[in-house]
Amino acid sequence: MILSVSRRTDIPAFYPEWFLNRLSEGYACVRNPMSPRQVSRVAITPELVDCIVFWSKNPAPLLPYLGALGGYAYYFQYTLNAYGPGIEPLLPPLSERVKTFRALSKSIGPERVVWRYDPILFCRAWPPSAHLAAFGKLAAALRGHTEKCVVSLVDLYPAKNGRSLARLGVYRPDAGTLGAFFEALAGIARENGLSLASCAEEIPLERYGIGHNRCIDPALIERIIGCRLQAGPGGQRPGCLCARCEDIGAYDTCPHGCVYCYATARPGGVSQRRARYDPASPLLCDSLAEGDRVTVRPVRSLRPGQSGAGQLTLL
Repeated sequence: MILSVSRRTDIPAFYPEWFLNRLSEGYACVRNPMSPRQVSRVAITPELVDCIVFWSKNPAPLLPYLGALGGYAYYFQYTLNAYGPGIEPLLPPLSERVKTFRALSKSIGPERVVWRYDPILFCRAWPPSAHLAAFGKLAAALRGHTEKCVVSLVDLYPAKNGRSLARLGVYRPDAGTLGAFFEALAGIARENGLSLASCAEEIPLERYGIGHNRCIDPALIERIIGCRLQAGPGGQRPGCLCARCEDIGAYDTCPHGCVYCYATARPGGVSQRRARYDPASPLLCDSLAEGDRVTVRPVRSLRPGQSGAGQLTLL
């Protein structure tokens, strides 16, 4: 099993104690966002978890706990943009996040810290030229501290981030402008020893030397663990090439406040959910309640010859 921590929220930044408690107890519970009474109990022992994929904009709070992950393989998807408080209002200063990136890379190796310069949004304050300048400075600062950068254009979800993006005046450049932009971006990446790949982008970028990324990446995991995996497809949306994983996060629990976020849809939802945070609970920012239907999800190691089983229990 590949464990995602998490596409839905920034667990390294805000909930490292909860996550370490879940590892200690060997399982986590996840409420189905589409059917809230359905809860999955997911075993997350070292025997079953082949690799943990962390997603974060500020993993600094997790760094002191890395020693507790000794039984697990893992890597980081580290989002590092230069937007500032107008777009990413509650992140630490950029200089601190660059410092954290470099420290993490020195601790675990550059191949295990994937830089995400995404999502890329274009507006008056951030035309293509501003992105190229910012990307160039960040690429130089991270040179030797990562091997890959992943990019993607911002996705519009009308019910989630549509109003916020409209207020910024976000626009989509014409095809010629986009092509010149990505060609220049790829050139900067090469100059700094980086491979560049896109995340779930359907526009053809191979002509610029930009491949299609797998953020949940069996090839990288096999490199880290030194073993082949039998990983099946698990794409989240059109163009997504990720392998299947189990995500233990929860929506409406990340207080970074990024205006492009699709995972915090309800006004006031984050503060309401965070008020329920209990590091000892099996659910993130939640607790089991009468009437919940708890199913033990069948999970297994993806290494050849491994197996797993599940069962149904009721609360």
